[in-house]
Amino acid sequence: MKESSEFPENVFVSLESLLKMERVARGFSFLANKQRVKSILGGKNASKLRGRGLDFEEVRNYVPGDDVRNIDWKVTARTQKTHLRVFTEEKEKPALIIVDQTKSMFFGSKVKTKSVVAAELAAMAAFKVAKEGDRVGGIVFGDNGVDAVLPKRNKKNILFFFEKLVKRNRELRDSSSSNFEVGLNEVFQKIRNIITHDFLIFIIGDFHRYSESVVKEITYMAAHNDVILAKVVDPLERNIIPVKYVGGNGKEQLSINGEDQRLVKDFQKGFDKDYRAFEKEMSRHKIPLFQINTVDDVSDQIQTIFNGTA
Repeated sequence: MKESSEFPENVFVSLESLLKMERVARGFSFLANKQRVKSILGGKNASKLRGRGLDFEEVRNYVPGDDVRNIDWKVTARTQKTHLRVFTEEKEKPALIIVDQTKSMFFGSKVKTKSVVAAELAAMAAFKVAKEGDRVGGIVFGDNGVDAVLPKRNKKNILFFFEKLVKRNRELRDSSSSNFEVGLNEVFQKIRNIITHDFLIFIIGDFHRYSESVVKEITYMAAHNDVILAKVVDPLERNIIPVKYVGGNGKEQLSINGEDQRLVKDFQKGFDKDYRAFEKEMSRHKIPLFQINTVDDVSDQIQTIFNGTA
């Protein structure tokens, strides 16, 4: 059987489609010092984002024209001569991209499944980080296991990450939902084993389970690292189709009357309430959160989100 019929495009992801994302991984940046005012990272929620850090290099004599804010007053007082602390920009800001490929992501009502969009966004992020000259790695978690790829600075490592993405994505065809909390604990353990400080941590998923443990782990990571959250959404998760229909997951079925306006409004309010609550909690910790949908082109959405363009 041909791959195209076994794993239809936009329902499943392919290695070829992920590699093509390199062409559109430009025109935006995850670094805080390169953000436009209207960018998702340019407002108050991004004040915690560090961009690249600074390494202390040396203390030397002050030279007219130096930034007086860098004067080392302790050394100056001890030597009676003005001295300056010199810093150099860190050569890298390693990135770890975490991608949800569990069963709840295997859904799409119009153009693509959430799992495909998440994989494409992860590919864009990986290529962009690599173009910045930084190490990039990733963690892919599915219902059958978790894969970790340590951050490295070479294209072969990115390819290895993509292969794990494709593998977990295609397992969705035959897998069944597992214990999400147990799997998530393994994910967070692997993250803790990899990150130190000043990492860029990009988490991509649908965030359907806003449990206290998830929030706790995310805020823990954000204490010493830059964390960005991308929530992948499908229109049908908020807007019920205005007809009577039956939905199912292969085991259970649910009859939905989309013509019931009260039901439609309650459904929308429930979705918005959950999202706003999660957004508010993340905002308290200055963690940027944005939505990306399964209908519009991924690269176009990222340009709008990170550049603040209409």
